[in-house]
Amino acid sequence: MTDRMTEELTRGVPRPTGAGELFQLLRDGRPRTRADLAAVTGQARSTVAARVDLLLSSGLVAPAGEAASTGGRPPVTFAFNPRARAVLAVDLGATHARLAVTDLAGQVLVEHHQPLAIAEGPDVVLDRVARVGTELVREAGREPTDLVSVGVGLPGPVDHGTGRPTNPPIMPGWDDADVPGHLGRLLGVPVLVDNDVNVMALGEHASTYPEVDHLLFIKVATGIGAGIISDGQIRRGAQGAAGDLGHIAVPGGRDLPCRCGNTGCLEAVASGSAIATALRSEGLEVASSSEVVALVRAGNLAASRAVREAGRDIGGVLAACVSLLNPSLIVVGGVVAEAGEHLLAGIREVVYRRSLPLATQHLRIVTTRTKGRAGVLGASAMAAEHVLSSAAIDASLG
Repeated sequence: MTDRMTEELTRGVPRPTGAGELFQLLRDGRPRTRADLAAVTGQARSTVAARVDLLLSSGLVAPAGEAASTGGRPPVTFAFNPRARAVLAVDLGATHARLAVTDLAGQVLVEHHQPLAIAEGPDVVLDRVARVGTELVREAGREPTDLVSVGVGLPGPVDHGTGRPTNPPIMPGWDDADVPGHLGRLLGVPVLVDNDVNVMALGEHASTYPEVDHLLFIKVATGIGAGIISDGQIRRGAQGAAGDLGHIAVPGGRDLPCRCGNTGCLEAVASGSAIATALRSEGLEVASSSEVVALVRAGNLAASRAVREAGRDIGGVLAACVSLLNPSLIVVGGVVAEAGEHLLAGIREVVYRRSLPLATQHLRIVTTRTKGRAGVLGASAMAAEHVLSSAAIDASLG
């Protein structure tokens, strides 16, 4: 390797001090030789070789073939081995559960989706999650000992530090429930828990837009919420309440009562439930967000107009978020986003009109590309990060 190539590789790269930090260089999956790693880190080859051997013994790093030879025996390359372990990803909604077993890079090995009412309470729901999760690990052809962590997204506010729900409005009996403790006892591994929209933002970022450092994920369904990615990291706020978009007052909006006790909130005006209520007042038989989407897809003009108007209301709130946070990408997901361009057109119309040109110069507003998987992909990323961080690797290697 030339001096120039070494300089380019090492510019701005922190010098790893342990096996855990060395492992972070390999997480991109690119095969590297011991000499490559020594050049990047500036460490002695003997030190690098000892740490690579530790990582090889863990199974998290594996031989990846031989590099091109410049004379003599070709050097062996090494790369991250994401299939060495597995994680269980759990996305719980008001009326559904989606579970997946993935490898450590978020590749789905097997998944399951079923109706499950969150209102049945933590004991019923979490016991069911543990049973299905255990079956999925077996179905994926993995041993129980291969499972190293679990990630869970819940449809309500969560104290991320404890993993306990905090006064969740649509989750009766869940307030302060010890979700990590309950699942951890049943499955025997660490459990990470967060709000479902934060988890969906993580999933969209990790699986589709890893190069985007500033991203807003907007979920439009029975409620409305946002997950905030800034400087490449999820931002939860002081009490984990960041992104509660649905309870911001709509500028110039209708004075409709909201379940939070206020009036004129975005959720009360523009959520799937709010659209369904407005359409019923026009004489249409529609009871849910899914039925609203079905009407739009069937070409119903009243439903299409209502969804576009909801998009404008959402855009009015998002315009303020764009000015405040300056994201480069807004991803819109949730059931109502399946209505297609009607919702997106309304959002774009107002955001681009009301935000400053500098903030929208390179801003893209798109619908999710994860096809309902954002929650499990984010739960997987959250669970994997817990066991793949530098500190976690060093601790596991003793």
